[in-house]
Amino acid sequence: MTPLARPRREFWAAQGENLRIALDALRANKLRSVLTVIGNVVAVMSVIAVVAVIDGMNTYVSEKVLEQGLKVIYIDKFGLITNEDEWRDAMKRRDLTLLDAEALKGQSRLASEVVAQLETTKRVRAGRVELQNVRILGTTEGYEAVGTYEIDQGRPLEDEEIAKRRPVCLLGSELAQQLFPVVDPIGQAVRVAGYELRVAGTVAARGNVLGRSQDNFVLIPFGQFQKIFGPHESVLILMRSRPGADFERVQDEARVILRSRRHVPIGKPDDFAITTSETYMSLYESLTKGIYAGTIGLVAISLLVGGIVIMNIMLVAVTERTREIGIRKALGARQGDLLSQFLSETVVLSFFGGLIGVLVGVAIALLIRIATPLPASIQPWSVAISLIVASSVGLFFGVYPATRAAKLDPIVALRQE
Repeated sequence: MTPLARPRREFWAAQGENLRIALDALRANKLRSVLTVIGNVVAVMSVIAVVAVIDGMNTYVSEKVLEQGLKVIYIDKFGLITNEDEWRDAMKRRDLTLLDAEALKGQSRLASEVVAQLETTKRVRAGRVELQNVRILGTTEGYEAVGTYEIDQGRPLEDEEIAKRRPVCLLGSELAQQLFPVVDPIGQAVRVAGYELRVAGTVAARGNVLGRSQDNFVLIPFGQFQKIFGPHESVLILMRSRPGADFERVQDEARVILRSRRHVPIGKPDDFAITTSETYMSLYESLTKGIYAGTIGLVAISLLVGGIVIMNIMLVAVTERTREIGIRKALGARQGDLLSQFLSETVVLSFFGGLIGVLVGVAIALLIRIATPLPASIQPWSVAISLIVASSVGLFFGVYPATRAAKLDPIVALRQE
């Protein structure tokens, strides 16, 4: 005869009793419970911390690395090099020149500004202070439209000064502080590779990007740069699209203009490279995917180890409480009651480990946020998924011990000492 199903109210009362017994059992063995869930703690901690760091990196990259925005096109000889073959091919290309930039500026209908720049690293001197490895940037008119150059002191470089190759410059805030710690830098003289320049202004602090200072530079007119260092170097061309212009069309227009001017045959690849902020963002996203994959592997191993440990501990618990199981069965407990009781214990144990992992992960994320420039933030979905997965692991690995407890013969169990 099939046993009658229990009323719903009785079912939930039984579940509540099982949960109470599970919590009592875990409180009775606090140290063992903590040691049992180390695997779950590591797994959940890894998920919370890594998601927080990567989310912070996303914000950091969008605000710092890509601070010039998504409407700037970079055209140079090399582009984004990811392997040696690409480097060899790029070395065979002809240099880009100021005439290429002028052709783009004169013919492009979709670009609001076209700027040519050159860059090198040299020493800079002011009085007795000499600094090594300072970035020297040479630029044409319109540089403010394609970069972040908010003037802190003094004034920006004027278009006439740039066009007539005047010996003037802008200093990054960090460089200005190092060269002129106690005097006003405006109007002071600095020497770059032996050439004297007058400081017109200083640029407001822009901070560090990936450990590299963005405030250690000298900005000078393009012609002055060529006068000091010579004209034989490929230029970087920066284009900003007009408001409302389709970004892909702006790139296509620039490609057509340059291929025509440089006489690139039809069917041949470009002898220059066009990159955008999206190009670098795509590379960054591919790198973060690798980080995610590594994290998933670590989490999987930690959860597997943690699940095995939980299963072994629960098997020990079944052995230790064999007599208790026998008494409960003798008093009318069904197999489902015992199965539910031990599964409740494993789920509560795993959830407890997940909760500790969440707290540790949050602490790590907050520490990173305080100690580094990364704005690491806790994502609620990562907390929810971590706790659900941790509990599911306990449920999965607790089935065998719970089934073993439920199938014990009550007579044999009562004889157990």
